[in-house]
Amino acid sequence: MQARGPLMIEHRLIERMLTVVRQRLSAIRARNAVDPLFIDTAVDFIRTYADRTHHGKEEDILFKSMETRNLSEVDRQLMNELVEEHVFGRKTTRKLVEANTRYRNGDVSALGEIAVQLETLVDFYPRHIEKEDKVFFPAARTYFTEAEDQAMLAKFWEFDRRMIHEKYKTVVEPLEGV
Repeated sequence: MQARGPLMIEHRLIERMLTVVRQRLSAIRARNAVDPLFIDTAVDFIRTYADRTHHGKEEDILFKSMETRNLSEVDRQLMNELVEEHVFGRKTTRKLVEANTRYRNGDVSALGEIAVQLETLVDFYPRHIEKEDKVFFPAARTYFTEAEDQAMLAKFWEFDRRMIHEKYKTVVEPLEGV
C-alpha cells in the first residue's frame, strides 16, 4: 500500500459521515428542530477523526515531508491551499459548536446557524477530498521514492496507534478535575 492509501480510505469514511449529516440536515429543516446530541456526535467525528486523525497525518507527516522537497510552485500553492481549507473546516466546526450550545441553552434562533454550518461542511468537504484524492496525492507521490513512501506509511500507522490514547486522555482529564 502507498502512503496515500490510508488517507484515501479515511476519505471514504468521512464521505459516509457527510451523507448522514446531509440526511439529518434535511430532517432538521423539515422538523425545524435538531437533536443536540447528534451535533455533538458529528462534531466529535469531525474534530477527532477528520481533523485530528486525518488532517493530522496530512499536516504533521505528509506536508512536513513535502516542505523538505523542491516542490513545483503549483504543488506548493496547492498544499498551502489545503492547509487553509483545514483551518476553514476547524472554524466552521467551532461555529457549529457555538450554535449548538446556544440551541441547547434554549436559543431556538440558533437552529438556522446550525443548519448553515452543517450545510457549509457537507458542501466543503467533498470538494476538498476530491482535490486531495485526484490532484494533490498523485502529485505528492512523485516527490518520494518507494522507500520514503513506505517510511511515511509506517509513520501514519504509528500516528493512528497513538490517537486512541490521545482521544481518551482528553476525556478523562477534565473529569478528574470534578
